[in-house]
Amino acid sequence: MVISLFKQIFGQIWLAEKQKGSMKKKKMKRSHKVGLPPGSLIHLGERKAAEAKISLIEYNQTEFSELCYLDIDSAIENRKQNCVSWLNIDGLHETDLISATGNKYNLHPLVLEDILNTDNRPKVEEFDDHLFVSLKMIHVNQKLKEIESEQISFILGKNWLVSFQEQEGDIFGQVRERLRESKGLIRQKSSDYLLYRLIDTVVDHYFFALEHIADTSEELEQAVLKSSEKEQLKQIQTLKKEIIDLKRAIFPLREIVSTLQKEDHYLIEKATLRYLRDVYEHIIQMNDSLDSSREAAKNIMDLYLSGINNKMNEVMKVLTIISTIFIPLSFVAGLYGMNFDNIPELHWKYGYYAVWVVFIVAVSGMLYYFKRKDWL
Repeated sequence: MVISLFKQIFGQIWLAEKQKGSMKKKKMKRSHKVGLPPGSLIHLGERKAAEAKISLIEYNQTEFSELCYLDIDSAIENRKQNCVSWLNIDGLHETDLISATGNKYNLHPLVLEDILNTDNRPKVEEFDDHLFVSLKMIHVNQKLKEIESEQISFILGKNWLVSFQEQEGDIFGQVRERLRESKGLIRQKSSDYLLYRLIDTVVDHYFFALEHIADTSEELEQAVLKSSEKEQLKQIQTLKKEIIDLKRAIFPLREIVSTLQKEDHYLIEKATLRYLRDVYEHIIQMNDSLDSSREAAKNIMDLYLSGINNKMNEVMKVLTIISTIFIPLSFVAGLYGMNFDNIPELHWKYGYYAVWVVFIVAVSGMLYYFKRKDWL
C-alpha cells in the first residue's frame, strides 16, 4: 500500500513536470531568431490554438455570407468583387499559412514577421495599397479574476480586411452579429469603417480591464487598512504588473489612432476620421484612468509598508516594556546572588518573602506608570 502510494505521488509529480516542460517547448522566445535574416517567419510566443482556422465574411448593403475554409487559396478565389470581405485567421503557429496569405495579398516579409512576433509593440505602418495595424486585445478572465491579452493584427486594403489572431474566440461577436442582421451603418460602409469598429471594440474592452483594476485596488486597500498580511504583498505586485501591461498596450494605441486620423491615406475615408477621433478621446480617458490606478497601487503599497512598520513597532514596544520590567528584578536578583558572606538580609527569616514583595511592587508600579502614559 505504501509503495503504491509513493508511485502515485511520484507519478503525478513526473506528469506535472512533463506538462511544464511541454509548455516551455511551445513558447518560442525572441532569442530563437538571433542570427536569422530579416523577414524570417518564426512564430514567437505561446501556441494558443490546436489548429488554424480560416473564416471569411463578405457583405454589402443587400448581401451577406459567412463561410469557413480549409486553405487560403479557396478562401481568396471565392471572394466576391462587389462585397467587402473580412478574412480572419485564428492561430499563428502555422507559418506556412501566414506566408501563403502574405503572398496572396502581396505583403512585405517584415509585416509577416511582425504578425508572428506576439510580443511586439502595437504599431501602424502605411504601404501603397494597404495599411498594417497591430495591437493588443484585452479581456478579463472572470474565472481566474485576471487580465489576459492577445495580439491581433489587421491588414486593411481596398474593400478588404485581413485579421490575424493567436487563438479562436474573440470580442468581436457583436460586430459579427450586426453584420448578419444589417444593423447600423456597418453594411453601408467600406472596409475602413469595419477596421474602425474592430479597433473601437478593442478599446471598449479596455474599460472592463480598467474597472477590474479599480475594483481590485479598492478591495486591496480595504484589506490592507484592516490588517497587513503577507499574501497581500503578492496581490499588490500582481496588480502593479497588470497596470504596467495595460499601460504598454494602451499607450502605443494612442499613437496608432492618432496616425490613422492624421494621415491622408486613400484607404481611410474622411467620414471615418470623425469616428477615429472619438476612439482617440476614449484612449486619452483610459490613460488618465490608468495613471490614477497606478497612483492608487503605489498608495496601497505605502499603506502595506506602513502597516508592517506599525506591527513591528508594536512588537518592539511590547518587548521593550518586558525588558524594562525585568531590569529592576534582575538588579535585585543579581544583588543577592553575589558571593559575599556579610549580606544582612541573607540570614533574615522573611528575606525570601520580602524580595517577592519588592518584585510585585516594582512590576505593579511600572505597569501603572506605563498605563497612565498610554504605552499599554
